[in-house]
Amino acid sequence: MTKILVYVASSLDGYIAREDGSVDWLPQVTESGYDAFYKSVDTVIMGKTTYDQVLTFGIYPYKGKKSFVFSKTQHSDENVEFVSDVEKFVKDGFPGGGENIWLVGGAKTIASFLKQGVVDEIIITKIPVLLGKGIPLFHNLEVQTKLELIKTEKYDQLVDLHYKVLK
Repeated sequence: MTKILVYVASSLDGYIAREDGSVDWLPQVTESGYDAFYKSVDTVIMGKTTYDQVLTFGIYPYKGKKSFVFSKTQHSDENVEFVSDVEKFVKDGFPGGGENIWLVGGAKTIASFLKQGVVDEIIITKIPVLLGKGIPLFHNLEVQTKLELIKTEKYDQLVDLHYKVLK
């Protein structure tokens, strides 16, 4: 059975990036739950803006994972498959996706999946910084989503909040 997981870092005041999309405020190296989480997923999904940001990191970081990018325009890339219709992709049961799908971001893509009621779990790593402004973790949510806190994990300066989405 397919499981959709959101795993995202957020500033303490709820931003996932600066207004220009930069994530220079994220710690470069620190203890976290990322490595274990990454090993548990076989597919990654992201929006085009997130994908463009990922490309600035150098080598594509999700090689070996099936990758989908949601974009209104089609592109060609050896690392990812571009999908233009999120609702159809969900309705068709995530064709080509694996069992554990990581919804990398961004905020609009996460909101779209929450609206469709297909997100199973949300893991937020809180970074001890206040940005003051930027791109919010959740963008224009159109539906109320109830969550159940199932686990917290502290790593040095970071905290993971792990929620189950109640359906």
